[in-house]
This record gives sequence, C-alpha cells and structure tokens, in this order.
Amino acid sequence: MAKIKLDLHDIFNRGQAIEEELHRVVEKAIEKRIPLIEIISGKGSGQLKKHVLRFLQQPGIKKLYHRIEKDDKNFGRIFVHFRH
Repeated sequence: MAKIKLDLHDIFNRGQAIEEELHRVVEKAIEKRIPLIEIISGKGSGQLKKHVLRFLQQPGIKKLYHRIEKDDKNFGRIFVHFRH
C-alpha cells in the first residue's frame, strides 16, 4: 500500500510552515489517490500533535479524508486514511 510520510520534527516551532506542509500532503494524497498519510509529530509535550489534530478537524479539511487513527503503540504518530 502506498503512503505519504510527513515528519514534522524539523518545523515543530513554525506554525505557518506546519499548516503549509499539512495542506501539501493532503492535496498530494488526493491528487495521486494515495490512501494513507503517516504524520510524525514526535512525542514531546504533545503540543505539535494537538496542532495537527486541530488542523485535521477543520471543516474544509475534515471532509477530504475518511478517518484519523492515532497510533496506540507510538504516541507521536497519526495516520490519516482516505477513500478514493
């Protein structure tokens, strides 16, 4: 199964860059019909993960994907599933 992996460690403290990267990978997944995005937010304080989840819950974004899965084995990882 094809997937896109987005590691946010390098831009963890740049809010606008985080949103731009999230938009980019969501658009790429839709355009290329890729069924899964793996987002690595890291374990840290959890603020980056909260930022990602808030982004994914926006009405305009939420309608684009099928579901979100929080990895129960790795706190710092989120999967976004698409139905194409």
